[in-house]
Amino acid sequence: MPETRILLRWTALVAVSAALAYGLSRAHFPAALLLGPMLAAIIFGVRGAGLSLPRPLFAAAQAVIGCLVAHSATTEIAATLREDGLIIFAVVGVTVVAGALTGLALTRLRVLPGTTAAWGSSPGGAAAMVAMAEDYGADPRLVAFMQYVRVAAVVLSASLAARLLADGPGSAGAGAPGEGWSWAGLAATIAVAAAGFALASLLRLPSAPLVGPMLLGAILHATGVLDIALPGPALDAAYAAIGWYVGLRFNRRTLDETLHALPGVLAATGAIILLCGSWAWVLTYWLPIDFLTAFLATSPGGLDSVAIIAVGSKADVSFVLAVQTLRLFVVLATGPILAKWIARAVPGEAPRESS
Repeated sequence: MPETRILLRWTALVAVSAALAYGLSRAHFPAALLLGPMLAAIIFGVRGAGLSLPRPLFAAAQAVIGCLVAHSATTEIAATLREDGLIIFAVVGVTVVAGALTGLALTRLRVLPGTTAAWGSSPGGAAAMVAMAEDYGADPRLVAFMQYVRVAAVVLSASLAARLLADGPGSAGAGAPGEGWSWAGLAATIAVAAAGFALASLLRLPSAPLVGPMLLGAILHATGVLDIALPGPALDAAYAAIGWYVGLRFNRRTLDETLHALPGVLAATGAIILLCGSWAWVLTYWLPIDFLTAFLATSPGGLDSVAIIAVGSKADVSFVLAVQTLRLFVVLATGPILAKWIARAVPGEAPRESS
């Protein structure tokens, strides 16, 4: 029966994910519970397992990470933006420009159509980019392929950087609210997460399942109204769900359809990461931050994955999340403009207007 086969495949995926996560945790990699499931899911996806994580489960995982972020850095993000606002805007600007130039290069080299290259190169908000891309004339499959190749590469490079640069081993849940939680606190946290998601959806904020709980939880936690409470298993499940969601987006059909573009996409992804890494090195001379903090802050997406790595390492979480959150909004606000500009900058490309 099909249901039995799907169940067996999920069981195998969970087992492989657990084995990889255990091995990575033994090697002291931050976010091992994100990285292991993601690598396992990529293998299963490319081999044609036919699995996908239901969207509501991914939204729930994002909400958990939003609450984790709210607990970790809420009282300091506003102060960080106020004190280092110009530098943070410069960091965001460099990353956005790097993504736009990458999209322009891919278009001029005829690796991908203009609007597809533009949306696929946008550094952040992968799920939102894919959702918005089709309305602006882009191929959502190619955009998803580009976005999740970049997300996977960022997770791998950021995890490796955190492993090599950290003074001591961090854990996936370091600094997380998993210790000393109560059922009453958990119920209050779930209520705030649901309310934040609903409010963000009503206001049409980008990445509402993540941003809504993060912002509302941040306000309530910073003012002392709520103490975010999340049990360790909930955090572990959220890490795994996000890893599976990203990894299972890689499938053989999409890979076959985009095989000719793969070298260009990989080269572009590597170029963006190297450029952001160089910019991070410059930042360490301008601001009193370490290279790991600067590297995570400038990493080109996504917010949920970088947040997990930052919390699990010895980085300055408030600075990292201040930059990543601001860039998410900037990228989503400028995405349609940059997509049209890139398409019109190349002869023969004409972007389709959204309906």
